[in-house]
Amino acid sequence: MLKHLFICCTCCFLSVLCSTKTFAQKNQEEKNSATTGLPDREFWVNTLYKISYPVIHNLAEGTLRKNMPVEVPPGMKPDFYKKVTHLEAVGRTLDGLAPWLALPDDNTPEGKLRSQLKLEIIKGLKNAVDPNSPDYLNFRTESQPIVDAAFLADAFLRAPDALWHPLDSTTQSRLIVEFKSLRNRSAAYNNWLLFAGITETFLLSIGEVYDPARINFARNKISEWYVGDGWYSDGPKFSMDYYNDYVINPMLVDMLKVLLDKKMVAQNEYDEAVKRMVRHAEYSERIISPEGTYPVIGRSITYRTAVFQTLSQVALMEKLPTYIQPAQVRCALTKVFKNMFEGNENFDSNGWLVLGFNGHQPEVADTYTSTGSLYMATLGFLALGLPATNRFWADPPADWTSKKAWNGQEIRKDYKVEY
Repeated sequence: MLKHLFICCTCCFLSVLCSTKTFAQKNQEEKNSATTGLPDREFWVNTLYKISYPVIHNLAEGTLRKNMPVEVPPGMKPDFYKKVTHLEAVGRTLDGLAPWLALPDDNTPEGKLRSQLKLEIIKGLKNAVDPNSPDYLNFRTESQPIVDAAFLADAFLRAPDALWHPLDSTTQSRLIVEFKSLRNRSAAYNNWLLFAGITETFLLSIGEVYDPARINFARNKISEWYVGDGWYSDGPKFSMDYYNDYVINPMLVDMLKVLLDKKMVAQNEYDEAVKRMVRHAEYSERIISPEGTYPVIGRSITYRTAVFQTLSQVALMEKLPTYIQPAQVRCALTKVFKNMFEGNENFDSNGWLVLGFNGHQPEVADTYTSTGSLYMATLGFLALGLPATNRFWADPPADWTSKKAWNGQEIRKDYKVEY
């Protein structure tokens, strides 16, 4: 009897081993079958569309104020936020969408989504600056519009042929007037200087009268606040948070690119800013855990995937360091995006983003945060501006740095840089 029991147990054990081996082989076969990143791209496109559509569609229909919820931090009253949150949603959404919308039109399912969004954006922007529209956006009062007009201006810089040139002359003229109206308010003494600077930089780019003082003040102070190794201080004192990604590195480089094209800065100043942004992107890639998570630290964590704007923009510019393969960035960000957006915990029943980090967590919202603020999340998707044929999407899957490290694979040492 004992012999029979031993034989049965042995058979069961071997059966488990065989099934485990078969499962492992199956996983390897599935991994091998994913020869490109096109399924990842499809997920990125669908996710970005899911986030953006309620903002874009409602602005086009003149129902953004009517339909967008205005959720505010606990204990705060919504009256103030209702003055500014709608411009927040529009400016931030368009800035993240811009590189993808800048791709040429085509008849693919993805191309049709882009075409649909562009048509609605052009219609919506007309409403945004029409004083008779129910969705006329507030550029004229409060300080917050300095911020979100800047994201809108940056979107125009990132995709002028998709977002600016198709606008009718009346809408363009009205937008210019709204941008210039911001000059009667002062920006805060931190990353906000870049907001004032980027709006004036856009006006410069289209041949309008601009304020050079706002551009130069931003350019000079941000440079002074560089603390080394790809990091800027957000104002005179350093804060450990993600504002180097939310604003500082990307917007500074965008601003300097226009100034370089206009021969208003030297090539080496632009190149230095890009080098610093690339170094910061190295850090961003390394903080993504093997499981596709990242540290929940600092202010504005409700901006979610905007944490990876710098990394995504460096990938878009095809400036990744040689030891960081585009596919490993794609795979790392895809894992993060799936953790964050594959479920519905970050959306309400009508598809609007909710206050929180990963779920409805209003207690982590900052006092300046409301529903519109959350659309900074689109900024993590800038690499969608690379066409599907680019190696970022065409290369087979690859492990990212922390995944390699925790799996005992060969990795590169990390050292500070001196520029």
